[in-house]
Parts: sequence; structure tokens; C-alpha cells
Amino acid sequence: MKWERLLSRGRFGDKPGFIPTQVVRSEFEVDYDRIIFSAPFRNLQDKTQVFPLPEQAFVHTRLTHSLEVSSVGRSLGKAAGEFLLGKYPQLSTNGITAFEIGAIVAAAALTHDIGNPPFGHAGEEAISDFFKFHPAGKCWEPHVRTEQLADLHNFEGNAQGFRMLVSKQFGLKLTYATLAAFTKYPRPSMIAQRDIARRSQKKFGFFINQLADFEQMGAVLGMEKSSPECWYRHPLAFLVEAADDICYSIIDLEDGCTMGLVSFEDTVKLLAPILKDKFDPKKLKEPRTVAQNLGALRALAIGELIKECVDVFAQYEESMCKGNFDKALTDIIPSAKALKAITDLSVQKIYRSQVVLEKEAAGFQVIEGLLEVFSKALYHQFYDPAQFSGQDKSILRLLPEDFPLKGWGAEVNPYPLLRALVDFISGMTDKYALNLYRRVKGISFPGS
Repeated sequence: MKWERLLSRGRFGDKPGFIPTQVVRSEFEVDYDRIIFSAPFRNLQDKTQVFPLPEQAFVHTRLTHSLEVSSVGRSLGKAAGEFLLGKYPQLSTNGITAFEIGAIVAAAALTHDIGNPPFGHAGEEAISDFFKFHPAGKCWEPHVRTEQLADLHNFEGNAQGFRMLVSKQFGLKLTYATLAAFTKYPRPSMIAQRDIARRSQKKFGFFINQLADFEQMGAVLGMEKSSPECWYRHPLAFLVEAADDICYSIIDLEDGCTMGLVSFEDTVKLLAPILKDKFDPKKLKEPRTVAQNLGALRALAIGELIKECVDVFAQYEESMCKGNFDKALTDIIPSAKALKAITDLSVQKIYRSQVVLEKEAAGFQVIEGLLEVFSKALYHQFYDPAQFSGQDKSILRLLPEDFPLKGWGAEVNPYPLLRALVDFISGMTDKYALNLYRRVKGISFPGS
């Protein structure tokens, strides 16, 4: 793969021969601005990162997490861009700058969680389990193709994000380079055999009805394949992944300390190996508060991890372009062992804490309940009309105005209909999903 093509400024919908004419902003800065002002991004404000929002202390939502990942991504991208421009001076003649490469990574990182449903990873599992196990989900199986069923059985936030970013519904029309940097898992859900040695095949990055979109993007950027069904990652996707890994490792730990689940002393012990000779315990004494000390340690740790990731990126950049390198940067940097220790403790004391597990359990009930009532109503209307009731009619009136309610029937494949239903449910905020669930189940009434 060649950087000249990988950094293309083209977009979906461009006419042949179109040349971007942005003067004040680069095309990749346009991407960033479009994302910031989009409805799906704003909805991240009320989507859980790890903890339900407490009354007294600040913890991260998906929105604040995404903004911070984007900030780290910009730093990673700019530093990597300076390396690339030094190594490949011809990029400068094409107008590519380190700032533009930073903008690609920043924009892609800004969207990295945009496809996540309410209630975090519990929401993903709840959608998958509904179509795998619930009678109201399993009833669709005879009507869809095998590869479509694989999508429904394995809801993936990354694939949902790609779907949203290329959808005409939201009008984002991002550059191919930003979309490719966003895609950590460049494969569909159903493949003949997964190569467990390749990080990029751990999950999947697009649903089967976005295959043509992905193929078009890959052709423009010159992305090559590792198999007939799987592509090599765009090299900048490694930086987007690293930005997310850095932020959730360090900042989930900070939130855990803020919530009292991890002691300040344990937090310091975990961060000190990353800081190395920059760690000075004398500076942690009064009059500085615990919050101030946490902020200083976090900033120093993130700065060191950025430097280490850029160094590893520079070391393996050629292998990335050849498709030979396929690991997470944070797994092989000097601080990898320290990050693993943070992850191990976070699993034990944060992700399995009572407040988090209660949130996840509630999320399963809410997502399953919403899918059940809407799925039943749709199935009854189009695929079992004898069962279509007045209650079903009332439920379907709650769907968005632009929901595709025409053209379905027993002889029509309902996969696009089900994708639209999942779009509706997964796009909800936590609060909206909970309130709607209460109302459709008769637990509360509008205005109560």
C-alpha cells in the first residue's frame, strides 16, 4: 500500500476528476467539523462509558471519552506525520502536511464509539442475544440469508459506526482516508476462517450490506487484501486504536479512583512504571488535592504512551503498508506490561464492580424489551398478519417518521427492515431508551 493513495482527500459521491478546493480548512478538518455537529456524535453525551453518571463526582461519558481519544489521536497523528514526511518527501509535493495526518487520526478517533448502543458493551450483547435466543428475534431466521443472519447474531459497534458514517441519512460524507482509519477490523462478520494472529480480524468492521461501500473505499485508497474476504488495515487505524487504548486504560483507572473503587495509592503504583524517571513522589504531597495529583499523573502517563506508540509506529510502518504487521501498538510498547497490570486491576475492581454490573443487567432488560415489542409488531404486520393487533399498531406509531414501513411482506427479505430497527434502538441515548422502555411496558406514563 502506498501513502500517496492512502491519504487521498476523496469522498463518497465525488464526481470523476473532482479536485477538493478547501482553502481555510483541509478536507480532513472538514471531516472533524461535520462529526462534531452531527446528531449521532451529540447523542454520545448521554451514553455510558463505564459508570452511570453519579451526582457528586465527574466520570466520563462516551462523548467526553471520544473527545479525549480524538485529542490523543491528533497528537499521535501529527507526530507520525512528521516521521512520514521526513521519510517520504514526495508527500509534501502533494500538499500533505503533518497537521493533515493528525486531522485524519483525530477525526477517525472522534467517531470510534459512534456506533455503540445504549449501555455500552452490555447493549451490544443484548442486541446479539435477542436475535440468537429470543423467540421474537429467532422468528426472522427463515426470512434472511446466512451472511445476514451472522450480522444479526453478532451486533458489532464498529460495524454499526461504519454504517452510520456512510449513511446518507446523516449526510456526513467523510473522506475515504478518515473512514479507513476508523475501521480497525476491515472484514465482514462471516468469513471462512479467522486468522487469530491478526489483530484486525478479532472482530468485524462492516455489515454485509455495506460491503460495496467498503470495496469502493478500499479501491480508491489502494488497500490490499490478506484473504478473499479480509483487507489489511489502513496504517493510521493502528494510531486510532492506540489512542483509544491509551485513554480507556488511563482514564478508566482515574474514574475508578474518583469513584473510590481503586485507592489513590494503588493508582500511583500502577502509573509509576509508565512515568519511569518522570515520577516524583514528593510532588504528590499537600497542598495539592487528590484530583490535582490524578490529573498531573494522567497527563504525564498519556504523554509518555504517545511517545512510545509513535516510536513503534515508525519502527513498523513499512510492515504495516505491506500487511505484515497486525498487532495493537500498546501491546508491544515498553509500557505494555504496565498497561496490562492496569487492565487486570480494572477488570477486577472497576468493570466487575456492583455499580457497573447493575447498569449492565438493567441494560440487557431495556434493550431486549424494546427489541421485543417493536420486532413483534413488525413481524405481525408484514409476516404474520393474522396476529397483527391494535397494540402492534400503537407500537409502530412510535417509530421515527422516516422509518421504512412500506414494501415488506412474506416474500420480501426483511434484512434491511431489521437493520433499520437496530439503527433505531442502537442510536438511542441511555436515558431515552430507559424512558421509552418504561412506557411501552406500562411501567410509567408520559408526563409521569
